Amino acid sequence: MKKAGILMIIGSALLLGLFFFPLWHIHLIAPQYPEGLGMNIHIYDIEGVEEFDLANIDMLNHYIGMKTIPKAHEMWEFTVFPIVVGGMAAIGIILGFLGFLKKINPKAFLGWLITMGVLGLLGMYDFNQWLLDYGTDLDPNASIRLLDADGNPMTYKPPLIGHVKLLNFDVDSWPHTGAYLMFVGLILVFLAYLIGIKKYKKV
Repeated sequence: MKKAGILMIIGSALLLGLFFFPLWHIHLIAPQYPEGLGMNIHIYDIEGVEEFDLANIDMLNHYIGMKTIPKAHEMWEFTVFPIVVGGMAAIGIILGFLGFLKKINPKAFLGWLITMGVLGLLGMYDFNQWLLDYGTDLDPNASIRLLDADGNPMTYKPPLIGHVKLLNFDVDSWPHTGAYLMFVGLILVFLAYLIGIKKYKKV
């Protein structure tokens, strides 16, 4: 169980990387912005890759009626997500220490993993809903109102993941360093469960 406990501690601790690295990254490229504009989405805020990226994105979005990019205090997620991530990391580390001391059943590792997976899926759903609202709830008095092939007002939802063409912009949305650290952490926790349950059955 000692090895399983150590893996559980490390895997859970990797969640703390979300406090230091972005969770997600959205990048836009167009002829007038050949070097692109980018924003990094953290669990506590949204930041521009370069100093004026967010201001430039907001300026472009204003013409087509999109909302300005929200500040940290304008979204409840930026208050709740750090608490959830920090809490899950702390619980996982405690479970890891208890596993190291052979005080718990390794099934607790699996329970933590399933809980974290559900929370992650809920977070992705919430993020996608925000993107949907951001790209479809447009100001009807915007300077530019374009129609699609069916004659309906165009929407400009960025992709949750992958690439899409929005007007003359190529928009890419992909996980960033924090997400990859979390993914590695979840794999380590799963390995901790497999190793731990094997050892536990032998006792």
